[in-house]
Amino acid sequence: MTAWNFADVYELVAAQVPDRPCQVQGDRVITWAQFDARANAFAADLLAAGLTHQSKVAAYLHNGPEYLETYIGAFKGGFAPVNTNYRYGHDEIVYLFDNADAEAVVFHEAFLDLVERVRHELPKVRRWYCVTEGGTAPDWATDYEAVVSPGVAESVRGPWGRSGDDLLLLYTGGTTGMPKGVMWRQDDLFNVLGSGGNAVLGIPPAESMAQLAERLTPDSPSFVLLSACPLMHGTGQFSSLIAMNLGGCVVTLPSRHFDVHELLGEVERNRVNSIIIVGQAFAGPILETLDAEPGRHDLSSVIMMSSSGVMWAQDNKEGLLRHLPQAALFDSFGSSEAVGMGASVSTAGGASQTARFQIGPACAVFTEDGRRVTPGSGERGLVAVSGFIPLGYYKDEAKTAQTFRTFEGQRWTVPGDWAEVNDDGTLVLLGRGSVCINTGGEKVFPEEVEEALKQHPAVRDAVAVGIPDPRFGETICAVVEPVDAAEPTLQELADHVKEHLAHYKAPRHLVLVDTIGRAPNGKVDYKRLKGVAVDRLGVAT
Repeated sequence: MTAWNFADVYELVAAQVPDRPCQVQGDRVITWAQFDARANAFAADLLAAGLTHQSKVAAYLHNGPEYLETYIGAFKGGFAPVNTNYRYGHDEIVYLFDNADAEAVVFHEAFLDLVERVRHELPKVRRWYCVTEGGTAPDWATDYEAVVSPGVAESVRGPWGRSGDDLLLLYTGGTTGMPKGVMWRQDDLFNVLGSGGNAVLGIPPAESMAQLAERLTPDSPSFVLLSACPLMHGTGQFSSLIAMNLGGCVVTLPSRHFDVHELLGEVERNRVNSIIIVGQAFAGPILETLDAEPGRHDLSSVIMMSSSGVMWAQDNKEGLLRHLPQAALFDSFGSSEAVGMGASVSTAGGASQTARFQIGPACAVFTEDGRRVTPGSGERGLVAVSGFIPLGYYKDEAKTAQTFRTFEGQRWTVPGDWAEVNDDGTLVLLGRGSVCINTGGEKVFPEEVEEALKQHPAVRDAVAVGIPDPRFGETICAVVEPVDAAEPTLQELADHVKEHLAHYKAPRHLVLVDTIGRAPNGKVDYKRLKGVAVDRLGVAT
């Protein structure tokens, strides 16, 4: 059985289709041969800097070709890449780089002021690489482009070689404590990302490097993916790796603020096959723009649009399919720790119900004491996935033990998502227990209330939070971002929720906001929004 390493796979791709585009951002087009040579040059410089086997290399970058060059350069040298949330402040950045034991950091010039402040607190970092943007690298940093642009044609490896055991660290979880690094073995990650195959395209998983080579010829079709969401998060990052596993091309947007017209223009210009988004924060504005200007862009190349990490409203899917009748919309259920837990697929023949997922082949639902939930029983349990899963959290045995559990004599990832199992085996996703609202002894998962709220025509986005109450312990407050100038009332929204859910799940309070303020990965800061609601309502905590 092949022990997969991404560096080996991508060197094979570069040898098979050297002139095919690998990375595109605006007018920048980097072929597979150029990408490979630039990543080799970066790996060589990391070795020259004194990094050793599995030293950590942090990417503190906006989207662009440099992001994946950094990752693959790290893989080539036998180092472990680390993502960085570029919205972090001083303390979070110091914590992340220190916790990850980062020895090299590649950063965009836009972050120079913050890097200048934190670098003295991070003595483990041997090399700072600055990706300049019209300026010059400071004297204490290495100019990234000066290192990679000459390229190195020959494959670069550390003296320790490469292995399927080499790691990728994916840091996650900024709203429920300090971030924690999920340790993915490259072999596990490659396998869980399809093993070089793609079911939608009818490409089966590859069994060997030789089989991958047979598939890749200059005449074989190129798969073009556009990640509208940040590569710093698992959704954009892992989706991009899947496209590259196919010998495809990754397109990133030139701007750093989401612009629907730019997105649609890049889709048309690059004949994009797959668009990666994160739920309603992206899908809502896309549909509004398409409805306002139907036919402005040629989107006939699109065969799929995928989202992960946050619920995607059913009415939005139906609307998008009016404009993209040839496409399939994939609503993936997973997390940084658990890829492939479930999926919902919508086509022009009928959009799947939001929050109902076809359970993944390695997925099950267990009660907290480890008993498997019976389909159709109405019992609620925790979603778990087995098979190709991470080793745990970097340097955190306690959190690893909480999330990675043994049920039925097998190791499972249990990220904390609650669900019910229908008679047909599909999952009804309820939400995370960490933000569960306890009202009068009844447990209410915010996401089920939010999904009902978002089906109201006056609601663009919504979050449900628990407000302290002397009688019920907590009551439900709907924090709503309305559509345009709409001003829905509490009674109107409560009645609407009661049409879909039990009456005790209807909101008893309403706070209207200009924006929910979702992160680029679609996640919500429940603590912040609960604070906003408490302040607006004048509730004592």
